[in-house]
Amino acid sequence: MSMTMTQKILAEHAGLPQVHPGQLVMADVDLVLGNDITSPVAIKEFAKFNLDKVFDKSKVALVPDHFTPNKDIKAAQQCKCMRQFAHDFDIEHYFEVGQMGIEHALLPEQGLVNAGDLIIGADSHTCTYGALGAFSTGVGSTDMAAAMATGKLWFKIPQAIRFNLTGTFTRWVSGKDLVLHIIGMIGVDGALYKSIEFCGTGVASTTMDDRFTVCNMAIEAGAKNGIFPVDAVALEYVASHCKRLPKVYEADSDAEYERTVDIDLGAIRPTVAFPHLPENAKTIDEVGNVPIDQVVIGSCTNGRISDLRVAAQLLKGRKVAKGVRTIIFPATQQIYLQAMEEGLLRIFVEAGAVVSTPTCGPCLGGHMGILAEGERAVATTNRNFVGRMGHVQSEVYLASPAVAAASALTGRIANPEEIGVN
Repeated sequence: MSMTMTQKILAEHAGLPQVHPGQLVMADVDLVLGNDITSPVAIKEFAKFNLDKVFDKSKVALVPDHFTPNKDIKAAQQCKCMRQFAHDFDIEHYFEVGQMGIEHALLPEQGLVNAGDLIIGADSHTCTYGALGAFSTGVGSTDMAAAMATGKLWFKIPQAIRFNLTGTFTRWVSGKDLVLHIIGMIGVDGALYKSIEFCGTGVASTTMDDRFTVCNMAIEAGAKNGIFPVDAVALEYVASHCKRLPKVYEADSDAEYERTVDIDLGAIRPTVAFPHLPENAKTIDEVGNVPIDQVVIGSCTNGRISDLRVAAQLLKGRKVAKGVRTIIFPATQQIYLQAMEEGLLRIFVEAGAVVSTPTCGPCLGGHMGILAEGERAVATTNRNFVGRMGHVQSEVYLASPAVAAASALTGRIANPEEIGVN
Protein backbone atom coordinates (compact mmCIF):
# COMPACT_ATOMS: atom_id res chain seq x y z
CA MET A 1 0.00 0.00 0.00
CA SER A 2 1.29 3.46 -0.93
CA MET A 3 1.85 5.97 1.87
CA THR A 4 2.46 9.66 2.43
CA MET A 5 5.45 11.03 4.37
CA THR A 6 3.45 11.27 7.58
CA GLN A 7 2.05 7.78 7.20
CA LYS A 8 5.52 6.32 6.66
CA ILE A 9 6.93 7.98 9.78
CA LEU A 10 4.03 6.74 11.89
CA ALA A 11 4.26 3.23 10.44
CA GLU A 12 8.00 3.04 11.17
CA HIS A 13 7.54 4.23 14.75
CA ALA A 14 4.68 1.77 15.26
CA GLY A 15 6.79 -1.12 13.93
CA LEU A 16 4.36 -1.75 11.08
CA PRO A 17 5.08 -2.31 7.36
CA GLN A 18 2.18 -0.09 6.38
CA VAL A 19 -0.72 1.90 7.77
CA HIS A 20 -3.90 3.41 6.37
CA PRO A 21 -5.98 6.51 7.20
CA GLY A 22 -8.18 6.05 10.24
CA GLN A 23 -6.08 3.22 11.69
CA LEU A 24 -5.12 3.47 15.37
CA VAL A 25 -1.50 2.66 16.19
CA MET A 26 0.73 2.69 19.25
CA ALA A 27 3.97 4.40 18.28
CA ASP A 28 7.30 5.16 19.91
CA VAL A 29 8.08 8.84 20.43
CA ASP A 30 11.48 10.48 19.97
CA LEU A 31 10.81 13.57 22.07
CA VAL A 32 8.21 14.73 24.60
CA LEU A 33 7.82 18.49 25.12
CA GLY A 34 6.07 20.55 27.77
CA ASN A 35 5.94 24.19 28.81
CA ASP A 36 5.14 26.05 32.02
CA ILE A 37 1.38 25.96 31.41
CA THR A 38 0.99 22.32 30.37
CA SER A 39 3.84 20.54 32.18
CA PRO A 40 2.59 21.03 35.76
CA VAL A 41 -0.66 19.25 34.86
CA ALA A 42 1.30 16.43 33.23
CA ILE A 43 3.65 16.20 36.21
CA LYS A 44 0.70 15.74 38.58
CA GLU A 45 -0.65 12.95 36.37
CA PHE A 46 2.79 11.37 36.07
CA ALA A 47 3.00 11.19 39.86
CA LYS A 48 0.03 8.81 39.86
CA PHE A 49 2.16 6.19 38.06
CA ASN A 50 4.51 5.98 41.09
CA LEU A 51 7.56 5.74 38.83
CA ASP A 52 11.09 6.70 39.83
CA LYS A 53 12.17 7.69 36.31
CA VAL A 54 10.87 8.86 32.94
CA PHE A 55 11.17 6.53 29.95
CA ASP A 56 14.30 8.35 28.73
CA LYS A 57 15.68 11.45 30.46
CA SER A 58 17.29 12.58 27.18
CA LYS A 59 13.97 12.51 25.32
CA VAL A 60 11.99 14.89 27.52
CA ALA A 61 12.25 18.67 27.05
CA LEU A 62 10.79 21.17 29.52
CA VAL A 63 10.69 24.82 28.47
CA PRO A 64 9.23 27.50 30.79
CA ASP A 65 8.43 30.08 28.12
CA HIS A 66 4.83 31.27 28.47
CA PHE A 67 4.91 33.29 31.70
CA THR A 68 8.64 33.68 32.27
CA PRO A 69 10.43 35.50 33.66
CA ASN A 70 7.68 34.85 36.21
CA LYS A 71 4.93 37.42 35.86
CA ASP A 72 3.22 36.65 39.17
CA ILE A 73 3.09 34.19 42.07
CA LYS A 74 1.04 31.59 40.19
CA ALA A 75 3.52 31.64 37.30
CA ALA A 76 6.36 31.23 39.78
CA GLN A 77 4.64 28.21 41.32
CA GLN A 78 4.17 26.64 37.88
CA CYS A 79 7.84 27.06 37.03
CA LYS A 80 8.92 25.82 40.44
CA CYS A 81 6.94 22.63 39.78
CA MET A 82 8.76 22.13 36.46
CA ARG A 83 12.15 22.95 37.96
CA GLN A 84 11.70 20.45 40.78
CA PHE A 85 10.56 17.70 38.42
CA ALA A 86 13.51 18.33 36.10
CA HIS A 87 15.86 18.05 39.10
CA ASP A 88 14.22 15.00 40.65
CA PHE A 89 14.10 13.05 37.37
CA ASP A 90 17.42 14.31 35.99
CA ILE A 91 15.81 15.72 32.84
CA GLU A 92 18.64 16.61 30.46
CA HIS A 93 16.78 19.23 28.46
CA TYR A 94 15.38 21.68 30.99
CA PHE A 95 15.81 25.30 29.90
CA GLU A 96 15.89 27.76 32.78
CA VAL A 97 15.60 31.52 32.34
CA GLY A 98 18.85 32.59 30.70
CA GLN A 99 18.93 29.48 28.52
CA MET A 100 15.23 29.50 27.74
CA GLY A 101 13.72 30.50 24.43
CA ILE A 102 10.28 30.14 22.86
CA GLU A 103 9.99 26.37 22.69
CA HIS A 104 9.30 25.85 18.99
CA ALA A 105 12.24 28.03 17.97
CA LEU A 106 14.48 26.69 20.73
CA LEU A 107 14.22 22.93 20.15
CA PRO A 108 15.37 22.94 16.49
CA GLU A 109 18.08 25.45 17.36
CA GLN A 110 19.34 23.14 20.13
CA GLY A 111 19.46 20.15 17.78
CA LEU A 112 16.66 18.27 19.52
CA VAL A 113 14.65 17.89 16.32
CA ASN A 114 15.67 15.76 13.36
CA ALA A 115 14.21 14.62 10.08
CA GLY A 116 12.12 11.50 10.51
CA ASP A 117 11.48 12.03 14.23
CA LEU A 118 8.12 11.53 15.92
CA ILE A 119 7.65 14.37 18.38
CA ILE A 120 4.76 15.23 20.66
CA GLY A 121 4.32 18.33 22.75
CA ALA A 122 1.72 19.59 25.17
CA ASP A 123 1.36 22.70 23.05
CA SER A 124 -0.69 22.97 19.88
CA HIS A 125 2.10 24.54 17.82
CA THR A 126 4.36 21.52 18.21
CA CYS A 127 3.52 20.91 14.54
CA THR A 128 6.32 23.42 13.75
CA TYR A 129 8.94 20.66 13.39
CA GLY A 130 7.36 19.28 10.23
CA ALA A 131 9.53 21.90 8.54
CA LEU A 132 12.43 19.48 9.04
CA GLY A 133 10.53 16.45 7.78
CA ALA A 134 9.50 15.23 11.23
CA PHE A 135 6.02 14.17 12.33
CA SER A 136 5.22 16.48 15.21
CA THR A 137 1.90 17.28 16.79
CA GLY A 138 0.31 18.78 19.86
CA VAL A 139 -1.28 16.64 22.58
CA GLY A 140 -2.95 17.13 25.95
CA SER A 141 -1.14 17.13 29.28
CA THR A 142 -2.44 13.66 30.17
CA ASP A 143 -0.95 12.29 26.95
CA MET A 144 2.29 14.04 27.80
CA ALA A 145 2.34 12.28 31.17
CA ALA A 146 1.72 8.89 29.57
CA ALA A 147 4.45 9.47 27.00
CA MET A 148 6.97 10.54 29.67
CA ALA A 149 6.22 7.28 31.47
CA THR A 150 6.17 4.86 28.54
CA GLY A 151 7.76 6.54 25.53
CA LYS A 152 4.70 5.57 23.53
CA LEU A 153 1.38 7.07 22.51
CA TRP A 154 -1.72 6.21 20.49
CA PHE A 155 -2.19 7.93 17.12
CA LYS A 156 -4.89 7.83 14.48
CA ILE A 157 -3.37 7.77 11.00
CA PRO A 158 -4.43 10.97 9.22
CA GLN A 159 -5.57 11.48 5.66
CA ALA A 160 -3.52 14.05 3.78
CA ILE A 161 -3.94 17.18 1.70
CA ARG A 162 -1.12 17.96 -0.71
CA PHE A 163 -0.04 21.52 -1.54
CA ASN A 164 1.98 21.69 -4.74
CA LEU A 165 4.16 24.81 -4.65
CA THR A 166 5.61 26.44 -7.74
CA GLY A 167 7.41 29.72 -8.40
CA THR A 168 9.14 31.97 -5.87
CA PHE A 169 8.04 34.69 -3.45
CA THR A 170 8.21 38.31 -4.54
CA ARG A 171 9.86 40.90 -2.29
CA TRP A 172 8.27 41.38 1.17
CA VAL A 173 6.35 38.10 0.82
CA SER A 174 7.24 35.17 3.08
CA GLY A 175 6.05 31.93 4.63
CA LYS A 176 3.64 33.87 6.88
CA ASP A 177 1.80 35.22 3.85
CA LEU A 178 1.69 31.74 2.34
CA VAL A 179 0.18 30.09 5.39
CA LEU A 180 -2.38 32.88 5.90
CA HIS A 181 -3.30 32.51 2.24
CA ILE A 182 -3.76 28.75 2.69
CA ILE A 183 -5.88 29.11 5.83
CA GLY A 184 -7.94 31.75 4.04
CA MET A 185 -8.52 29.25 1.22
CA ILE A 186 -9.49 26.18 3.23
CA GLY A 187 -10.68 27.64 6.56
CA VAL A 188 -9.77 26.94 10.16
CA ASP A 189 -11.27 23.45 9.92
CA GLY A 190 -10.32 22.77 6.31
CA ALA A 191 -7.68 20.21 7.28
CA LEU A 192 -9.27 18.88 10.46
CA TYR A 193 -7.17 15.96 11.75
CA LYS A 194 -5.42 15.73 8.40
CA SER A 195 -1.79 15.97 7.42
CA ILE A 196 -0.82 18.98 5.29
CA GLU A 197 2.04 17.89 3.04
CA PHE A 198 4.03 20.21 0.79
CA CYS A 199 5.75 19.35 -2.47
CA GLY A 200 6.65 20.88 -5.82
CA THR A 201 9.43 22.88 -7.40
CA GLY A 202 8.59 25.93 -5.28
CA VAL A 203 9.67 24.22 -2.06
CA ALA A 204 13.36 24.69 -2.92
CA SER A 205 12.94 28.48 -3.00
CA THR A 206 11.58 28.64 0.55
CA THR A 207 13.89 29.12 3.51
CA MET A 208 13.90 27.03 6.67
CA ASP A 209 12.34 29.96 8.51
CA ASP A 210 9.54 30.09 5.92
CA ARG A 211 8.90 26.40 6.49
CA PHE A 212 8.95 26.69 10.29
CA THR A 213 6.34 29.45 10.03
CA VAL A 214 4.09 27.50 7.67
CA CYS A 215 4.17 24.29 9.71
CA ASN A 216 3.73 26.23 12.96
CA MET A 217 0.33 27.42 11.74
CA ALA A 218 -0.85 24.11 10.27
CA ILE A 219 -2.92 23.69 13.42
CA GLU A 220 -4.76 26.91 12.57
CA ALA A 221 -6.32 25.01 9.66
CA GLY A 222 -7.20 22.18 12.04
CA ALA A 223 -4.40 19.95 10.76
CA LYS A 224 -2.82 17.16 12.77
CA ASN A 225 0.53 18.17 11.32
CA GLY A 226 2.25 19.98 8.48
CA ILE A 227 5.32 18.55 6.79
CA PHE A 228 7.87 19.52 4.13
CA PRO A 229 10.10 17.19 2.14
CA VAL A 230 13.66 16.75 3.36
CA ASP A 231 15.68 18.51 0.68
CA ALA A 232 19.14 20.10 0.61
CA VAL A 233 17.90 23.11 2.60
CA ALA A 234 16.56 20.92 5.42
CA LEU A 235 19.60 18.62 5.41
CA GLU A 236 21.95 21.60 5.70
CA TYR A 237 20.01 22.86 8.73
CA VAL A 238 19.99 19.43 10.39
CA ALA A 239 23.70 18.91 9.75
CA SER A 240 24.56 22.22 11.42
CA HIS A 241 22.32 21.70 14.47
CA CYS A 242 21.72 18.02 15.20
CA LYS A 243 24.31 15.41 16.14
CA ARG A 244 22.11 12.52 15.04
CA LEU A 245 21.85 11.36 11.44
CA PRO A 246 18.54 12.22 9.75
CA LYS A 247 16.05 9.62 8.60
CA VAL A 248 14.56 10.76 5.32
CA TYR A 249 11.07 9.66 4.34
CA GLU A 250 9.52 10.38 0.96
CA ALA A 251 5.90 10.05 -0.07
CA ASP A 252 5.24 7.31 -2.59
CA SER A 253 4.57 8.62 -6.07
CA ASP A 254 1.11 7.07 -6.00
CA ALA A 255 0.28 8.01 -2.39
CA GLU A 256 -3.37 8.89 -1.89
CA TYR A 257 -4.34 12.45 -1.00
CA GLU A 258 -7.76 13.78 -0.24
CA ARG A 259 -6.98 16.53 -2.72
CA THR A 260 -4.11 18.45 -4.26
CA VAL A 261 -3.97 22.25 -4.23
CA ASP A 262 -1.65 24.11 -6.60
CA ILE A 263 -0.14 27.38 -5.36
CA ASP A 264 2.09 29.77 -7.33
CA LEU A 265 4.30 31.45 -4.73
CA GLY A 266 4.87 34.35 -7.08
CA ALA A 267 1.17 35.19 -7.00
CA ILE A 268 0.99 35.46 -3.20
CA ARG A 269 0.56 39.01 -1.90
CA PRO A 270 1.34 40.29 1.60
CA THR A 271 -1.60 38.93 3.57
CA VAL A 272 -3.36 39.95 6.79
CA ALA A 273 -5.79 37.87 8.85
CA PHE A 274 -8.56 40.05 10.27
CA PRO A 275 -10.27 39.37 13.61
CA HIS A 276 -11.28 37.03 14.97
CA LEU A 277 -10.04 33.98 13.02
CA PRO A 278 -6.89 33.21 11.01
CA GLU A 279 -9.13 32.30 8.06
CA ASN A 280 -10.27 35.93 7.67
CA ALA A 281 -7.43 36.57 5.25
CA LYS A 282 -7.20 39.64 3.04
CA THR A 283 -4.40 40.70 0.74
CA ILE A 284 -2.74 43.97 1.61
CA ASP A 285 -4.55 45.49 -1.38
CA GLU A 286 -7.92 44.72 0.26
CA VAL A 287 -7.16 45.96 3.78
CA GLY A 288 -8.26 49.59 3.60
CA ASN A 289 -7.56 52.10 6.36
CA VAL A 290 -7.18 50.26 9.68
CA PRO A 291 -5.52 52.37 12.44
CA ILE A 292 -3.63 50.44 15.11
CA ASP A 293 -2.38 50.89 18.67
CA GLN A 294 0.27 48.18 18.99
CA VAL A 295 2.65 46.05 16.94
CA VAL A 296 4.17 42.78 18.15
CA ILE A 297 7.01 41.20 16.19
CA GLY A 298 8.17 37.83 17.52
CA SER A 299 6.68 34.55 18.82
CA CYS A 300 7.30 30.93 17.81
CA THR A 301 5.87 31.86 14.41
CA ASN A 302 8.01 34.85 13.46
CA GLY A 303 10.68 35.57 16.07
CA ARG A 304 13.66 34.16 14.18
CA ILE A 305 16.68 36.13 12.99
CA SER A 306 15.41 36.47 9.42
CA ASP A 307 12.18 37.99 10.78
CA LEU A 308 14.11 40.53 12.83
CA ARG A 309 16.29 41.41 9.86
CA VAL A 310 13.24 42.15 7.73
CA ALA A 311 11.76 44.36 10.44
CA ALA A 312 15.09 46.17 10.85
CA GLN A 313 15.31 46.85 7.11
CA LEU A 314 12.10 48.84 7.32
CA LEU A 315 12.65 50.46 10.72
CA LYS A 316 16.24 51.57 10.19
CA GLY A 317 16.58 55.33 10.38
CA ARG A 318 12.87 55.83 10.98
CA LYS A 319 10.58 56.28 13.98
CA VAL A 320 7.48 54.30 14.84
CA ALA A 321 4.29 56.31 14.58
CA LYS A 322 3.23 58.34 17.57
CA GLY A 323 0.87 56.37 19.78
CA VAL A 324 1.91 52.96 18.44
CA ARG A 325 3.55 50.66 20.99
CA THR A 326 6.02 48.41 19.16
CA ILE A 327 7.28 45.34 21.01
CA ILE A 328 9.90 43.00 19.54
CA PHE A 329 10.65 39.53 20.92
CA PRO A 330 13.66 37.56 19.67
CA ALA A 331 12.58 33.93 19.96
CA THR A 332 15.69 32.62 21.74
CA GLN A 333 18.73 33.85 23.60
CA GLN A 334 20.91 32.91 20.63
CA ILE A 335 18.74 34.94 18.28
CA TYR A 336 18.78 37.83 20.75
CA LEU A 337 22.59 37.73 20.83
CA GLN A 338 22.86 37.51 17.05
CA ALA A 339 20.46 40.44 16.64
CA MET A 340 22.58 42.43 19.08
CA GLU A 341 25.80 41.61 17.24
CA GLU A 342 24.24 42.60 13.91
CA GLY A 343 23.07 45.92 15.34
CA LEU A 344 19.39 45.11 14.95
CA LEU A 345 18.54 45.86 18.57
CA ARG A 346 20.00 49.35 18.25
CA ILE A 347 17.85 49.92 15.16
CA PHE A 348 14.74 48.84 17.05
CA VAL A 349 15.44 50.97 20.11
CA GLU A 350 16.36 54.03 18.07
CA ALA A 351 13.12 53.60 16.11
CA GLY A 352 11.16 53.76 19.36
CA ALA A 353 10.46 50.07 19.81
CA VAL A 354 11.05 48.02 22.97
CA VAL A 355 12.98 44.73 22.85
CA SER A 356 11.96 41.95 25.25
CA THR A 357 13.53 38.78 26.53
CA PRO A 358 12.24 35.65 24.74
CA THR A 359 8.71 34.85 25.93
CA CYS A 360 5.32 33.74 24.64
CA GLY A 361 3.72 36.39 26.87
CA PRO A 362 1.88 38.73 24.50
CA CYS A 363 0.85 36.01 22.03
CA LEU A 364 -1.60 34.42 24.46
CA GLY A 365 -2.52 37.56 26.36
CA GLY A 366 -0.33 36.53 29.27
CA HIS A 367 1.96 39.50 29.86
CA MET A 368 4.33 41.94 28.13
CA GLY A 369 1.80 43.49 25.75
CA ILE A 370 -1.80 43.08 26.88
CA LEU A 371 -4.44 44.97 24.88
CA ALA A 372 -7.06 47.18 26.50
CA GLU A 373 -10.68 47.49 25.43
CA GLY A 374 -11.05 48.75 21.88
CA GLU A 375 -7.34 48.53 21.02
CA ARG A 376 -5.99 46.99 17.83
CA ALA A 377 -2.71 45.19 17.30
CA VAL A 378 -0.84 43.91 14.29
CA ALA A 379 1.04 40.81 15.40
CA THR A 380 3.33 38.24 13.80
CA THR A 381 1.83 35.64 16.15
CA ASN A 382 -0.42 32.75 15.13
CA ARG A 383 -3.88 33.32 16.61
CA ASN A 384 -6.32 36.21 16.68
CA PHE A 385 -9.28 34.74 18.55
CA VAL A 386 -11.58 36.91 20.65
CA GLY A 387 -9.58 38.12 23.65
CA ARG A 388 -6.43 36.35 22.48
CA MET A 389 -4.10 39.22 23.43
CA GLY A 390 -6.14 40.92 26.09
CA HIS A 391 -9.60 42.47 26.38
CA VAL A 392 -12.43 40.63 24.62
CA GLN A 393 -13.19 43.84 22.77
CA SER A 394 -9.66 44.24 21.45
CA GLU A 395 -8.63 43.12 17.96
CA VAL A 396 -5.60 41.24 16.61
CA TYR A 397 -4.54 41.33 12.97
CA LEU A 398 -2.05 38.62 11.98
CA ALA A 399 0.67 39.56 9.52
CA SER A 400 4.28 39.04 8.49
CA PRO A 401 7.21 40.92 10.05
CA ALA A 402 7.36 43.11 6.94
CA VAL A 403 3.72 44.19 7.20
CA ALA A 404 4.02 44.56 10.98
CA ALA A 405 7.07 46.83 10.72
CA ALA A 406 5.48 48.93 7.98
CA SER A 407 2.36 49.26 10.13
CA ALA A 408 4.41 50.38 13.12
CA LEU A 409 5.80 53.23 11.04
CA THR A 410 2.47 54.41 9.62
CA GLY A 411 0.11 53.81 12.54
CA ARG A 412 -2.17 51.75 10.31
CA ILE A 413 -1.97 48.40 8.56
CA ALA A 414 0.44 49.16 5.74
CA ASN A 415 2.04 47.63 2.68
CA PRO A 416 5.83 47.40 3.12
CA GLU A 417 6.13 48.34 -0.53
CA GLU A 418 5.10 51.90 0.35
CA ILE A 419 7.90 52.21 2.89
CA GLY A 420 10.89 50.83 1.06
CA VAL A 421 14.34 50.66 2.61
CA ASN A 422 16.89 53.37 3.33
